Amino acid sequence: MLDLNQYDGIIFDMDGTLIDSMGAHIIAWEKACKAFGYPFDMEYMNSLGGVPVVKTVEMLNSKHGLSHPPLEVAKAKRKIFEEMAFIPPLIEETYQVFKHYLPFKKVGIGTGAEHKHAKPVLTYHGLYDKVHALVTSTEVAKGKPHPETFLKVAELLNVDPTKCVVFEDTQIGVQAAIEAGMDYKLVNNGIIQR
Repeated sequence: MLDLNQYDGIIFDMDGTLIDSMGAHIIAWEKACKAFGYPFDMEYMNSLGGVPVVKTVEMLNSKHGLSHPPLEVAKAKRKIFEEMAFIPPLIEETYQVFKHYLPFKKVGIGTGAEHKHAKPVLTYHGLYDKVHALVTSTEVAKGKPHPETFLKVAELLNVDPTKCVVFEDTQIGVQAAIEAGMDYKLVNNGIIQR
């Protein structure tokens, strides 16, 4: 088992880190991009994992010189995702770390997903009532790469941010962890890299 004993708090991103939902989100984004005339770039969309939906639309508008209303596009993407009725599986390697440390460490989740989307997935896997703190995009003013999400998790855990380690699958999430003064472990395709 990965030795995390030097940390008082362990924080997991959700999508692509603890829950294998990125594929479904990418499919939903591909359909939404097609509907609104955005060129779809799989690599670019993967790089935005963890960015709140409305902010993603703002970035797409900027990148492609378009001016679609961010809330309208975000609503369409969410509707597509919800209609897929997809319950993503756990990512085994990070779940084992979560399960191992939960009984004796403070464990939190900091995600760019909205609360109404995070809760059913975490509940389905029996994690919602077990995790010591959950911060979603619903509870913060600024999403990743801003550090607010992870700082708020540390605050709810009552742990100094410098005593936390974050598990993340995107560079945007890693940037948020670094800005929060936290160590991080990069998760790449379900495997803990660092």
